[in-house]
Amino acid sequence: MKDLPFQEDPNLLVGRETSDDAGVYRLTDDTALVQTIDFITPVVNDPFDFGRIAAANSLSDVYAMGGRPLTAMNVVCFPAQTMDKAILKEILRGGLEKIHEAGALLMGGHSVEDPEIKYGLSVTGIVHPKKVITNAGAVPGDSLVLTKPLGTGILTTAIKAGLISPQAERLAIQVMAELNKPAAEAMASFPVHACTDVTGFGLLGHALEMALASRVLITIHMKAVPLLPQVLDALKTGMMPAGSFANRNFCERHVRAAPSADPLLLDVLADAQTSGGLLISLPQREAPALLKALEAHGVSRAAIIGEVREGEKGGIEVF
Repeated sequence: MKDLPFQEDPNLLVGRETSDDAGVYRLTDDTALVQTIDFITPVVNDPFDFGRIAAANSLSDVYAMGGRPLTAMNVVCFPAQTMDKAILKEILRGGLEKIHEAGALLMGGHSVEDPEIKYGLSVTGIVHPKKVITNAGAVPGDSLVLTKPLGTGILTTAIKAGLISPQAERLAIQVMAELNKPAAEAMASFPVHACTDVTGFGLLGHALEMALASRVLITIHMKAVPLLPQVLDALKTGMMPAGSFANRNFCERHVRAAPSADPLLLDVLADAQTSGGLLISLPQREAPALLKALEAHGVSRAAIIGEVREGEKGGIEVF
């Protein structure tokens, strides 16, 4: 869209410029709208679980901006002429469960006849204009906290192939279906400089967006990054989705990896996530307390995975 004409407005606090998670428009001195839309194709076999995951994935962008979801609208593509509408009902039931869990209201939506199932939400939230969190505020000296383990892209590929254990499958579904609401609530009590959620561009891709928008160098300690069980085993059998290959190829020119870096772990860092965790940049001295607060809010798999440094503007180092 770089060659298209756009209107400017001083009330548009966050727009297209920094590849942020949602747009933010100021209504009054105390209230701004947070708006986002996202939809995905099925990542698991059960339609109810797919609905839950897709909705959590869509709602996550509002949490990443420091906002609170208010309303949602379904976005649906479904082959109604060839597939039982009971499947669609289960997808929508799963999505509604997460909308209610977020404390938001479903207002309606739009559906299209399509041979490939797709589902997600258009979400509107609110945030105080002075409390908006973007991906552009990371400061040298910050620590980076990740609130969910990685590996859902690899594992959902393995699930479709029937190549992971039922226990690993259940945990992957549980993690993807978890809202980032508790993490956002814990984050709200800390002086957070920047935040984004880790979804389709993988940890490397979203960290790169943060590094570019903040004009900083981001360092990731790969062995500190939490992983879901059986991710490396699945990766060894070739269960890397196409989106993860694209992420790795795109980020490659911006990433400097140590000679000792494990190639398998580098692939996991590029793995395209569905409904991943928040990547939070905050002062180093605050990071241990944030982990404790996250734990108190039920976010038990968070970890400090790196730091923000002076150096190449928009670069990533991996050790």
